[in-house]
Amino acid sequence: MRVSTIVADAEQPPDEPEPQPDGATLARGWLENSPFVAKLGIQLEEMEPDRARLAMPFSDSLPTMGEVVHGGAISSLIDTAAAASAWSGAVVPERPRASTIGLTVDFLSPARGQGVVAEARVVRRGGRGLCFCEVRVSADDGDQIALALVTYQL
Repeated sequence: MRVSTIVADAEQPPDEPEPQPDGATLARGWLENSPFVAKLGIQLEEMEPDRARLAMPFSDSLPTMGEVVHGGAISSLIDTAAAASAWSGAVVPERPRASTIGLTVDFLSPARGQGVVAEARVVRRGGRGLCFCEVRVSADDGDQIALALVTYQL
């Protein structure tokens, strides 16, 4: 064996497993690549540990009747915002998986012909990966649209 080969091998770092992404990185990747999130036009506006703010601009595909934004679309925004807030402060396990296990939405007023914004925050992290989130939804004009509690399991 030649000395130059030994030196070259010594300079190469040993194979190390790739580090796991943090929860915020995982959430951003999911939001950017989810076909359903894209279909609804949901956009990430802000994310910090245990908090996320997502917007869903108004489009012709969102109304249920006239210009009233469908409650199912708003509920999907709520679920998505809660998941983003839950992951934003989480340690990612080796094999990440997650699921919404509870969703309660109280609608306060309709959103008419305008986008909506969901502000989600983790209220408490419990055992077995449970994460309890509160989500407040408002219309672009500032009217409160919905309040929700979401239980998410990481």
